[in-house]
Amino acid sequence: MNTPLDLNQQFLFIHEMDLLKAVKRKALIKADNNRYENSAEHSWHICMAAQVLESHVNYPVDIMRVTQMLLIHDIVEIDAGDTFAFAPQEQLDAQFELEEKAAKRIFGILPDPQRDFYLGLFNEFEESSTNNAKFAKAIDRILPLVQNMQNNGGSWAANKVKRSQVLDRNIGLKEVSDSLWNYVEKQINKATDNGWLLNE
Repeated sequence: MNTPLDLNQQFLFIHEMDLLKAVKRKALIKADNNRYENSAEHSWHICMAAQVLESHVNYPVDIMRVTQMLLIHDIVEIDAGDTFAFAPQEQLDAQFELEEKAAKRIFGILPDPQRDFYLGLFNEFEESSTNNAKFAKAIDRILPLVQNMQNNGGSWAANKVKRSQVLDRNIGLKEVSDSLWNYVEKQINKATDNGWLLNE
């Protein structure tokens, strides 16, 4: 039997995670009067997407580890907030530093073994150096594409995003899955033809 970890620390962390429901993303939810999605909803949605799309991956993955990464990778937004994926590079760089600091604080609430485990998962996702992390990151990026396509371009159209930017953001998918990359390319072509992405 495992030695129980400090319950008070664990519940402090569970309470802290509730704050993720208040973090608004740039994605709009068409099914709910185009309100802004929150980061907790996003985390649930990408976990389900990973489960559903696993069979399309070009290599074996540990779907439990992938799901764990997807569940925790945005918790840092409790402190750092969400940044638009196509913001200027200096803003994205500043966000990265904020998120690293947030990861240490938030996961530091947990007992040391869990702190180390979740920090390890967070870093694995960010570095995208393992097959599990590559799949997790690809799913994290394909879902906003799906949402924007459902919503006549959504945040792409509102922010005059370029076709080349969306291709670059999803390029990691090319290594992960032939069929999913083919799907993404077709969606980007359709969005360009419809004027939802700038053809630059």
